[in-house]
Amino acid sequence: MTLRGRSRSKRPLSAALLVGGLLFAGAAAAQRGGLTAAATARVAFGADTVVAEVAQTPEERSQGLMYREQLAPDEGMLFIFPDNSVRSFWMQNTYLPLDIAFLDPSFRVVDIQQMEPMTTEQHTARAAFMYALEVNQGWFSDHGVEVGDVAEISFGR
Repeated sequence: MTLRGRSRSKRPLSAALLVGGLLFAGAAAAQRGGLTAAATARVAFGADTVVAEVAQTPEERSQGLMYREQLAPDEGMLFIFPDNSVRSFWMQNTYLPLDIAFLDPSFRVVDIQQMEPMTTEQHTARAAFMYALEVNQGWFSDHGVEVGDVAEISFGR
């Protein structure tokens, strides 16, 4: 299933419900033994795609990419939150320099920040968001991704 960002006002709720349903189905399959690896998503900005682990539970979001010693060039983590709100991230126990893009319910990038490893500096989004994508530092600038761009997200294993 592929989701595309939309700008119409009724679309964000539909997209959120669809994402929630997909994640619920993925969690149910995992409990039945249907998924052997972490749930993943492909997050595309035009022709450029990140394969991202999905962090959807409070525990997964809290752990994030902490303690990772490497991240492949086009890999990352997609954080999914239950609502659209302003939040902060930090890099305690995270060994890799990362970029983070904050996306609203329409998958529109509302902010991008660079985060240095092993700090407790708060990286607070400039606007409310429902999704956050962490990638290797420099990925967004290297691929021309900017605030206002819209991602296309598809879920799978």
